[in-house]
Amino acid sequence: MDQTLVAALDPLDAAAGLSVVVGVSVNASLADHRNWPAYPERRREMFRLYGPVRDAFPEAGYLLLILASATIGALTVVGEHQSGLIRATFAAVPARRAVVAAKAAVLAGVMLVFGTVTAATSFWVSQAILADRGAGWSIGEPGVLRAVAASAVLVPVCALVGMGLGALTRHAAGAVAAATSVLVLVPMTVDSDEHRWIAELYNALPLTAWLRLIEVHPDVLNPDPYPATVTGSWLTLATWSLTATLTAITLTHHRDP
Repeated sequence: MDQTLVAALDPLDAAAGLSVVVGVSVNASLADHRNWPAYPERRREMFRLYGPVRDAFPEAGYLLLILASATIGALTVVGEHQSGLIRATFAAVPARRAVVAAKAAVLAGVMLVFGTVTAATSFWVSQAILADRGAGWSIGEPGVLRAVAASAVLVPVCALVGMGLGALTRHAAGAVAAATSVLVLVPMTVDSDEHRWIAELYNALPLTAWLRLIEVHPDVLNPDPYPATVTGSWLTLATWSLTATLTAITLTHHRDP
């Protein structure tokens, strides 16, 4: 396995990240479980339409996961550049495109496994907590498997975005700052309700795509006048992954190590 990835994704750090994300999910689920007897029937009906997936994949926990994934992706490139090891790597394997493509493949594979474990654990633990209130969902209900899959895929997508930004900036702090802006700050500050062109840009962001894919009933809360589609959201995640990988490959090939 790529040594820079091994260094970036320390097992203890991965376990800590998993614990944080699952912990946020458990906390949200326990709060609803505890407060369930006080919920009026109308609120219970609404909760059953969107609450279980919100508890399984709370935005706060996944924002942290997004930033952690992007940072790991950036370090797979920046680490070698800052240490000078990239020159030794290219001396041993002159085919730069192949080296970067292999890095991207390893990064995506490892982060997909991590994302899958995190998403699956968050989902099943949260639904087990909600089950005795009659509010939990099973994986077979419409849209639920999509939500779990999207939450797993989001992790490698953000890692590849971080890798692309790392290749662009060649500086850890710069790459993390850029990833924070693109992946978190911009989608959280853009108002997409008034103009279609702004909504289209907003819907083309990874965070927005993920939020759409985990919504089983997207029109229940705050209906969007310009909603993203499920197909478009999957394409958004794929496009960001491909663009980031090609950016890393192209920049590394044409620039001096």
